[in-house]
Amino acid sequence: MDIRPLKTEADYDWALQEIERCFAHAPDPGTPEAARCEVLTALIEHYEAHRWPIEAPDPVDAIRFRMEQAGYTQADLAGVLGSRSRASEILSRKRGLTMEQAFRLHREWHIPAEALIQPSRPEFWPRFRV
Repeated sequence: MDIRPLKTEADYDWALQEIERCFAHAPDPGTPEAARCEVLTALIEHYEAHRWPIEAPDPVDAIRFRMEQAGYTQADLAGVLGSRSRASEILSRKRGLTMEQAFRLHREWHIPAEALIQPSRPEFWPRFRV
C-alpha cells in the first residue's frame, strides 16, 4: 500500500483524491483495495478532527437547536425542566442547567450530554457587580 501519514495540506489533498476513487468504483469487501479505502478514510477523519476540530455547542445553543429541529416550544422545555420561568431563565442565559436538568434533557430530548454539562460561553456569563 502506498498510504502515508497526513501531515500537510498536500498530503490531505492527495488522500482526498485517492478516496474519490473508492467512491467512484467501490471495491469488493475483503479485498486489499477495500482495506486501503478504510485506512484512507481513517486517516482523513483523523486529520480533519485535529486540523479543524468542532467544539460542542453551548448548552443553550444545543437546546435551541433541538427545539427547532423537533418543533419543541418553550412550554415543552418547561415540561422537562419543571417550570416556565426556569425554561425562560435558562434560554435567556440568566441561569445554568443543573445536572438533573441536563440529564432529563439528555434522556428525553436526546441532546448529547457533553453539550449540556459544559459551562455557557464566557461572553454570556452574567457580569457581577461588587
